[in-house]
Amino acid sequence: MPTFPVPGSPSPLPLLVRRLGRQPYEPVWHAMQAFTDARGQDTPDELWLVEHDPVFTLGQAGKPEHVLAPGDIPVIHVDRGGQVTYHGPGQIVAYPLLDLRRLHVGVRDMVHRIEQSIIDTLAEWNIAGVRREGAPGVYVADAKIAALGLRVRHGCTFHGLAFNVAMDLEPFQRINPCGYVGLKVAQMLDLGGPSKLADVEEVLIAELGRQFGLSPQAAELAPPRAVA
Repeated sequence: MPTFPVPGSPSPLPLLVRRLGRQPYEPVWHAMQAFTDARGQDTPDELWLVEHDPVFTLGQAGKPEHVLAPGDIPVIHVDRGGQVTYHGPGQIVAYPLLDLRRLHVGVRDMVHRIEQSIIDTLAEWNIAGVRREGAPGVYVADAKIAALGLRVRHGCTFHGLAFNVAMDLEPFQRINPCGYVGLKVAQMLDLGGPSKLADVEEVLIAELGRQFGLSPQAAELAPPRAVA
């Protein structure tokens, strides 16, 4: 599918990129909801990048039995699709806040494009990422390196992807990741990739922009109603 504008076509729409740093989960989640509810037909699409404090999140149809032994890590029930996953330091969490109607992109196509952006980012470090039919996300060999959990409201998306870069993987042993018993989890650092999230973020931002035909632009201001 073409993602670049052809000669003579209008300039690509902007994708405002906000780097939120390390944040607790709930304030950012509620800020996404507020942004999605308040946006209009001319609101630019945004991409929020964040590194969350340790937390397990359980999707709308998530089964509590997949949370095996959370210990001191909180479990939060959220309004995205999917089962249970873990967020923590050393993981890129990216929230593409996109107007799918304006982009003329369906939900399945959006998932495919996000997965491709991760696969192409991995390829920058010669890591071979693949899809699995019926199991959204990106895998390296038999291990999951990136998870997806999305919500669409009024044709606009929130929530997004979690991409393991250089983190403590132990908390994944306390759950059935994404609802799969015994699913192995991988991270870039163990596969010859970088340890700095910023290095991976730069490539991921460019690939997401390319997949959706948007022009990434740094945004200086914090998102509305987000954490300080």
